[in-house]
Amino acid sequence: MIKVFALILFFITALYAVNDQEILKRADSFLKSSSKSNQFRAYNDYKNLYLRALLHGDNKLKHSALKGIISSGHRLHIDVKRYEQEYKHLSHISKKNYKAKKNIQVTSSHKLKSVRFYNKRLVLQFDKNLQKKQVNYFTLSDKKKSIYKYVFDIHASMLKKSNTLKQEGVDKIKLAQYNPNTLRLVIQNKTPLKIRFFKKGKVLSIKIINKSAKTKKKSPKRLDRNKVIVIDAGHGGKDPGAIGYRKYREKIVVLSIARELKRILRARGFTVYMTRDSDRFIKLRNRTKYANRKNADIFISIHANAVGRKDAKRVSGLECYFLSKSRSSRAKKVAEMENSADLDEMDYYGKQSFLNTINSHNIVASNKLAIDLQRGALATLKSRYKNVKDAGVREGPFWVLVGAQMPSVLVEVGFITHPTEARRLVSRSYQKTMAQGLANGVERYFINSQKR
Repeated sequence: MIKVFALILFFITALYAVNDQEILKRADSFLKSSSKSNQFRAYNDYKNLYLRALLHGDNKLKHSALKGIISSGHRLHIDVKRYEQEYKHLSHISKKNYKAKKNIQVTSSHKLKSVRFYNKRLVLQFDKNLQKKQVNYFTLSDKKKSIYKYVFDIHASMLKKSNTLKQEGVDKIKLAQYNPNTLRLVIQNKTPLKIRFFKKGKVLSIKIINKSAKTKKKSPKRLDRNKVIVIDAGHGGKDPGAIGYRKYREKIVVLSIARELKRILRARGFTVYMTRDSDRFIKLRNRTKYANRKNADIFISIHANAVGRKDAKRVSGLECYFLSKSRSSRAKKVAEMENSADLDEMDYYGKQSFLNTINSHNIVASNKLAIDLQRGALATLKSRYKNVKDAGVREGPFWVLVGAQMPSVLVEVGFITHPTEARRLVSRSYQKTMAQGLANGVERYFINSQKR
């Protein structure tokens, strides 16, 4: 029967010119040197001797080579644990001779009954329970030639024919009778593998993991970041907006969140403008005019909500509004509060008449933008804070959104009158988290827009 030596042939060619004892003598000399280079030479010589010993079945040479690998490996801080295990095993057999074999019952009386893949593991079933030291595992590799071999020597016998097994992501798996008492399993691949195995009763189970062979996920569609975004920090200057818990002012809170949102979006590659970047008053109609002049793709107006003292501790939550002719009582109340700064610009009936002329082509897109912003903000906030309330996406007659020629929304980042929510709204960390969530919502909107 021809012995299978394929796993070591690529190491042998360079060894023919020099005999074993000369190489061992040279390696011992290099090992005594204080030079790291010589110690590396010693380590390589011992490795070559070890492979040659495997080839010829020379346990004496194998013993000397393993001892040298361990000594040089320790000096060079190389992991040689598997060689230490093999050295101990070999020494044990040498000392006990046939007694060791008798103690662990390692003889060809162990027969391999079956080999198969089950639940992503290679499972070898024997006719008797495997003993503690019946399986010897080691690896061989040649990085230059991209050959990595993982070898199991099992003291047992099998059927006369060798088996070539297949697993996706592994180049070659071969099981053959190495000698009358040793069954050899060789797992070979072009890239390193991670091997995990355990013995239980009559079974040897081996899991082969190839990280480089994992199915590559399809790259997500690249987001077109050539978009213009205008952020509007509500109120400002003479108009403080809502005055809430502990006299916190809406205009200050929303400006901080708007600035942070601008910073994040610009860092992600978007072109971003702000209707105001300081504490100054801007008429509502001029905010969307500014967005139109900048040819913005979307317009986001940031506000903080409020209720009377009676309901202050009860009402909280994040809301997103988009422009419509809605007459719901809640939308009308919120809109009246946010529209109050420009009541002198047009009388109530004039505004209602104007709202009735709104073109619906942007309403659907604005609704989708509001949904994405709401989802983005809530998901990010809930990952870091407890009891974050979703007050929903709503529609309403917000004057600040009238005239926008692009999808536009008004975000109520929370109730500045609610004790817990107000304390969070003035917190820099909460403002940054809110801005992060809104930025995620913006990206979600543009990604979804590309799919449509």
